[in-house]
Amino acid sequence: MTRLWLSALVFALVASSAFAQDVRGSNDDNAHYGWADVLRADPVQGVTRTEVPRQECYDQPVVRHERGNTTAGTVLGAVIGGVLGNTVGKGDGRRAATVAGALAGGAVGNRASDRGGDYEETQTQCRQVSSISEQRRIIGYDVEYRYRGEVYMRRLNYDPGERLRVRVQVDPAD
Repeated sequence: MTRLWLSALVFALVASSAFAQDVRGSNDDNAHYGWADVLRADPVQGVTRTEVPRQECYDQPVVRHERGNTTAGTVLGAVIGGVLGNTVGKGDGRRAATVAGALAGGAVGNRASDRGGDYEETQTQCRQVSSISEQRRIIGYDVEYRYRGEVYMRRLNYDPGERLRVRVQVDPAD
């Protein structure tokens, strides 16, 4: 039983080494390339926020004041006041009463025609607003891989699949 287990372990190490063969060829004499077995690649998610401008419109009631026709009211009041003043008095008094009636009637007519009217209407108001859009997306992969029996971890910005090309550099230790 122990012998069977030992044989399986040796086979696994040999198979692992076969996948992790070196591929020579580099500008640096101390570096070469090989292949590592990917043990797992876990997606790493992040949240991206985007500001989205949009226009928001709404109806708002507005009260308007319409002024009356003060010129027409003044003239009409002056004429009526002058006619009424002309019916009062005799001689120079009649003239003075006509002028006084015209002045008083013009003032009353002006004030009466200035009242106009208030009315309500609906006006559309628009304003620029921004909303934040959040989206979850994959920003990378935490990759665990085995090269020549050693296990390594690295975050990559892509999913490497089943095998990962690695750059191996050997430098003397001080």
